[in-house]
Amino acid sequence: MPAATPVLLVSDHVAGAVYLLTVPDGAVAGRLTGRHLSEHAGFLALPGGRVACVDDRRGELLVLDPFAEQLVERTVPVAVPAEHLACDPSGRRLAVTTGLGKNSEPWSDLLTVVDLATGEAARVRTRAGEPGVTVLGGGDPLVVLRHREPGALAVHRFADLLGAPPGCPRVVPHAVLALPDDGHGDAYVPGPELVFAATSEGVHRARRTGDALTAEAVVPWGSSARGWYLRFDTRRQALWTTLRGGDPDPLRWPEWSNQAWRHELGTGRTLLTELGPGLVFRLALARRHTAFSRIHPDGDELILLDADGAARRFPLPGMDGAPRRGGTPWEGVQRRAVAASPGSDWIAVTRGGHGEVHIVDAETGQEAARPRLSTPLHHGGHLVLRVRNDGADGDPVGR
Repeated sequence: MPAATPVLLVSDHVAGAVYLLTVPDGAVAGRLTGRHLSEHAGFLALPGGRVACVDDRRGELLVLDPFAEQLVERTVPVAVPAEHLACDPSGRRLAVTTGLGKNSEPWSDLLTVVDLATGEAARVRTRAGEPGVTVLGGGDPLVVLRHREPGALAVHRFADLLGAPPGCPRVVPHAVLALPDDGHGDAYVPGPELVFAATSEGVHRARRTGDALTAEAVVPWGSSARGWYLRFDTRRQALWTTLRGGDPDPLRWPEWSNQAWRHELGTGRTLLTELGPGLVFRLALARRHTAFSRIHPDGDELILLDADGAARRFPLPGMDGAPRRGGTPWEGVQRRAVAASPGSDWIAVTRGGHGEVHIVDAETGQEAARPRLSTPLHHGGHLVLRVRNDGADGDPVGR
């Protein structure tokens, strides 16, 4: 497949299918079956247009190359249920944390580290919870786990973890930096070696100093709401999230407020944009736009923000089985996933339960194609859009 051709990987994690689509025509160019990918750990962009993800049923890390003749480049056994997935800036060293899965509370404390260059892998025990993870580069890579209750950034040397003996031994952090107990959302900026963690207080920032971290000033939300998700925007050198406000009761989800939050790393400026009420989940970063999907009983929409924060809104057809008033937006309902590439102006957003993917030109807002797949895309499925050398791997945290 030509290097400049955008491609889309679409996962129906319930049905166990992964589709490879060309963009913008939406033609199916490949398919995997029997692969139930972890929606929570998501897709991790690797150099050369490759993608890493975790098969939660088989307990395997998958490295996919959508531009090669064979989609699956390699597999490595890892502990599951996969909670979060990250790599070092080279894309060679990966870490997979475990946590909740289909359980009411976290129960697994296993961490898997993988060296793709040598094929080595090791599993160790850390702390039960829902830990986030970043993998810092350099001559001696570090694995930083973001824990909750009690909150902490726990620093481990990658080489120590990879060299652990068999039997999943318990490991002790090399260094610890305290955090509030409600951390959720992680980002890592490789150049300045900065680690970020979202809490109710704001975005906690820490800089690598040798084999440890040094706390820096907290970035405030600038709002009464908070973010639960962080993304590093490689093209604009900024952090993004959605601030969710209002009564946290899931039954009140149609009243939740949502603001797009962008913090420019160079200037320190923070920009807030109102998105509207309802459920806004993950966001996606295109060449010149940032995309959000908003679900609400009065109508769903795709929202595109340009570089100045101006919003354009495009209605999306409703979903059978969508979240309704009086119910929660999480249990047994359909949702939407959104994807983009920093090397492309195309946006993809799913219509959960219908097996449909809207492929939209962010420059014009026009829909180029609406492929219908052979499985329903339960819960909205999950997506990643890549161009071979789009720079998306500059964000080394799974989404």
